[in-house]
Amino acid sequence: MKTQEKTCEIWFVTGSQHLYGDEVLKQVAADAGEIAGYLDKHIRLPVTIVKKSVLTTPESITRLCLEANSNYDCIGLITWMHTFSPAKMWIAGLKLLSKPFLHLHTQYNRDIPWGSLDMDYMNLHQSAHGGREFGFIASRMRIARKVVVGYWKDAATLAGIDTWLRAAMAWDDSQKLKIARFGDNMREVAVTEGDKVEAQMRFGYSVSGFGVGELAHAIGEADDTGAKRRIDEYRDAYKIEKSVLDEKYESLYQAARIENGLRSFLEQGGFKAFTTTFEDLHGLRQLPGLAVQRLMADGYGFGAEGDWKTAALVRSMKVMARGLPGGTSFMEDYTYHLHPDGKKVLGAHMLEVCPSIASGVPRVEVHPLSIGGKEDPSRLVFDVAPGRGLNATLIDLGNRFRLLVNAIEVEQSPELPKLPVARVLWTPLPGLEIAAGAWILAGGAHHTAFSKAVRPEHLEDFAEMAGIEVLEIDEQTSISGFKKELRWNEAYYSGFLR
Repeated sequence: MKTQEKTCEIWFVTGSQHLYGDEVLKQVAADAGEIAGYLDKHIRLPVTIVKKSVLTTPESITRLCLEANSNYDCIGLITWMHTFSPAKMWIAGLKLLSKPFLHLHTQYNRDIPWGSLDMDYMNLHQSAHGGREFGFIASRMRIARKVVVGYWKDAATLAGIDTWLRAAMAWDDSQKLKIARFGDNMREVAVTEGDKVEAQMRFGYSVSGFGVGELAHAIGEADDTGAKRRIDEYRDAYKIEKSVLDEKYESLYQAARIENGLRSFLEQGGFKAFTTTFEDLHGLRQLPGLAVQRLMADGYGFGAEGDWKTAALVRSMKVMARGLPGGTSFMEDYTYHLHPDGKKVLGAHMLEVCPSIASGVPRVEVHPLSIGGKEDPSRLVFDVAPGRGLNATLIDLGNRFRLLVNAIEVEQSPELPKLPVARVLWTPLPGLEIAAGAWILAGGAHHTAFSKAVRPEHLEDFAEMAGIEVLEIDEQTSISGFKKELRWNEAYYSGFLR
């Protein structure tokens, strides 16, 4: 059963034709309603599966596609060919459709009734070749979509639909996403730059810049009572040593004011992602650390040093991961462990790692920060439990965007008594030499979106919706093979193979 409020719709669209007569079409409609209802009940996401009328003519198909485009709540379609639906009927509608769709290749009955099987049954249950007809026209029109094959009640089929739905939710969120950029890019850094106009054309989100003085003003408007209430929240949620509440209380108090001011600014502007940079802190008493961590835990996207692309990706991955265990965070490959018995990466950042990935209860600590030139900031300190995860980055190559994904194995971190930041230790797959080599050959950034909740399949579906390149580094990756993939992709995206 769903435990979350339903906030958007997926339209369940069934194809057929008038050739089979009214009684068959009535049965098609009834079967489609049952499947849509089952999906709506068993997929635990804030999405309503809406059964639409059976489509049997080019006009009805075109009309539905136009309605889907203009419906604010509709984030995509699930298409199913119960019988044979001649695919030329779909051309005009699919040419106009701007929402993503999933092709569900299933059949109403799981098993063939061997003893009673006749041609009436065969004519009604024609998904086996009806789906192939529909698939041909989508491929002929070069339309990206997901195909899920299997019986509609099977767990694997539901899982495939769930994965695509999460990507569709993130894609819809991206169309409406507003990103606040406090200060500019970290000076002279290349990979965090990019074409914001092209990004809005491709992904839908807008990036707006603000002087850090505007944030400082919002923080200044935060009252003393609100800051104290916020500190009470910290006491309830985290471990806080007595020294932080006594002689270091002023740092905690300033962190609470920063959180209240930053929250207010983002909420009033309708922003769901943001960036900061330690090179633009004029008017702030400390680098926002605790505030950024807590906002990420509430679903906001974040990128440090002006990195708006990573802020957007973190937000999209948080939407994908809704309700899944493991967490998602802004991350950075910080330093290597190059011991021959096991080469690993220690990931962290100065302060801004999301507690949604924490193992156990985070600690609030106050320590000096050797960069930025401000007062000692408050931050949450924690480790991350072992398990499978991934790092992803979005980069601007000038002629296209590339989404790069590396599968990783998170490992138990040793005691780090002198490292007062949140951190995570992992082995990149298939190993550091190949993973880091492939990442660098692909131009991957040093900032990433880290997740133990999102899987590569979610990001593949999202990339297809966006029409961007996606590259994966995992157990099967070799440098020679990866170089070939880079060359093929360069030829394809430069237009030579299209």
